[in-house]
Amino acid sequence: MNLLQQFNSDGVYTRYAVDEHPDDNGSFMHVHEQCEIYYFVSGDAEYLVEGARYPLKPGDILIMRPAESHRNKMLGGRKYERYVINFSLWVVDSIDPQRRLLKPFFDRPLGRENFYSSAEFGKIQPGAVFYDMCRNKEDDYGRRVKVLANLFKLLDGISSAYLKRGITEELSPRSLPEQIVAYVNAHLSEELSVPALAELFFLSPSQFSRVFKQATGAAPWEYITIKRLTAAREKIRSGFSAQDAGESCGFKDYSAFYRSYVKYFGCSPKEDKTPMP
Repeated sequence: MNLLQQFNSDGVYTRYAVDEHPDDNGSFMHVHEQCEIYYFVSGDAEYLVEGARYPLKPGDILIMRPAESHRNKMLGGRKYERYVINFSLWVVDSIDPQRRLLKPFFDRPLGRENFYSSAEFGKIQPGAVFYDMCRNKEDDYGRRVKVLANLFKLLDGISSAYLKRGITEELSPRSLPEQIVAYVNAHLSEELSVPALAELFFLSPSQFSRVFKQATGAAPWEYITIKRLTAAREKIRSGFSAQDAGESCGFKDYSAFYRSYVKYFGCSPKEDKTPMP
């Protein structure tokens, strides 16, 4: 990946990146503690979000909330170009304490209604907004002002598009992969195993694992572990003891939870007390 421009300052991180010869093996499922807005410029790609599959064309936008798993999937070798901004919730709280601008991120099920086209933004041109946000040559103070001004412009455009859709809980039927991922998320704190999940969805264990990885970019147990760790970290940072957080998120053995936590986050649960923004 050629990271052409990036900016990281107090709760916001922007980047403009290009892969001249993209390789799908370099992409993997991940989650963030921040919200993300992704703008697709060019390439042959689709995006996987919590089992949902979003084909991409130039100018398309995706939004993800904290802990919402996602992965880009390369479908060809054409140059892959994109803009991304990640931002902490408290950045929005400073202007919008009621978080009305974040309704498109949170007032929907996981993996649903992540996609927006540039045509939905009216007079706002998202590509120009991202260009101004990510590729200006101001000093650090000027860049932060530009980033925040453009971030709120994007959030306002997304919010307006969301309200025009009139989204309700009556969404289109879920595909089988989406149903599987939704079930796993709803039962993360419970006992989960591939054989039991496969039986529930009338699949063999090997079929289940294949469907799950195709839908999320991760093997079932990898996905479950990452989701449980992310949920446990949020609880620890909100005041739970490490042991209570691990147990409440589905880890029955504290030593296994501890090892997984250190491996994934790079610190022990007890060391990780930084409050969530």
